[in-house]
Amino acid sequence: MCAHVIVAEDDAKQAELIRRYLEREGHAVTVVSDGLAALEQARQGSPDLLVLDVMMPRADGLDVVRILRAEGRETAVLMLTARATEDDLLLGLDLGADDYMTKPYSPRELMARVRTLLRRTRRDADRENGHVLAVGALAVDPLRHEVAVDGVGVECTPGEFRLLSTMAAEPDRVFTREQLLAELHGFDRYISSRTVDVHIMNLRKKIEPAPRRPVRLLTVFGVGYKLTDPRKGSARAASL
Repeated sequence: MCAHVIVAEDDAKQAELIRRYLEREGHAVTVVSDGLAALEQARQGSPDLLVLDVMMPRADGLDVVRILRAEGRETAVLMLTARATEDDLLLGLDLGADDYMTKPYSPRELMARVRTLLRRTRRDADRENGHVLAVGALAVDPLRHEVAVDGVGVECTPGEFRLLSTMAAEPDRVFTREQLLAELHGFDRYISSRTVDVHIMNLRKKIEPAPRRPVRLLTVFGVGYKLTDPRKGSARAASL
């Protein structure tokens, strides 16, 4: 999923590193080095994501978020900061940031957070457009918050629905437990990834014809889980 990402970072080396990783994943990247330039680009460029350093000249990252949200702009924001106190984190989130990373950080984790935010942005757009996510006979309706299998409604908890809609948006993609946990709990770092396994077990009871022999919600051993259309597998087998 190609996206337009603005990187606002006054450390040139850090900005270049982020740019390279983003472009490697196919995104279009605009790099700026101060807060006012970030505001200007966000207003003019209609970005999908703003990767925003907190400590910048002319206007800091917190001011940028405050102004953008006051203007009603819903661009996803991932904040980067060397300040790791709980008060700093909560302030950024209260102002409207979507995620928050403290320096130093792993570029791979940064890219994982970027992918998560972009998926959420796409699902929000689908919800506004009333787009139903269909994986074979399984249908997930983000607008009505409904799930159905073969036209029969399935009751899901909010956590189960969020996990299922995440996977339905990208059928056949393998999600790690950590990626799914981030979708479920956002900034809560203290809940065990075992939580994901419990959601998967409960979902299988609701969407699988035989929960102990799943054909839709599959385990990829040593990696995580994926949601697939079982009829595709049957079609491939029949063609052999």
